[in-house]
Amino acid sequence: MSERSAVTDTRRALITQAIADATGIDEAMIDRLVRCFYAKVRDDAILGPIFESRIVEWEPHLQRMCAFWSSVALMTGRYHGQPMRVHLPLPVDARHFDRWLSLFEATARETCPTPAADHFIERARRIAGSLELGI
Repeated sequence: MSERSAVTDTRRALITQAIADATGIDEAMIDRLVRCFYAKVRDDAILGPIFESRIVEWEPHLQRMCAFWSSVALMTGRYHGQPMRVHLPLPVDARHFDRWLSLFEATARETCPTPAADHFIERARRIAGSLELGI
């Protein structure tokens, strides 16, 4: 590992720890949030059919989403993907983004303490807005 990489890793770890200390978010909370959220998505009349038509094996998807939210919420750098590219071909519009955000916010409030839920929701709103604009 180069010195530059070690410095970057140290900085990332400090940022991650500061966020965790301020919000209470940890990997177990992320896992719980992701699994509860996608259970709701799968049962949802609007979102369920879109996901079910594209996801055959749910466990790899859930693990990828845990890595994504770890990177988004804790700045861990665990996720390496291109969300926009994945979402571009989907048959979605403002109604789908509104429903996704509504379910996510409700799930965050149900499964997380307030500081963590607020942290997740603020980021989810940015992500939804960015994806909606991009699509």
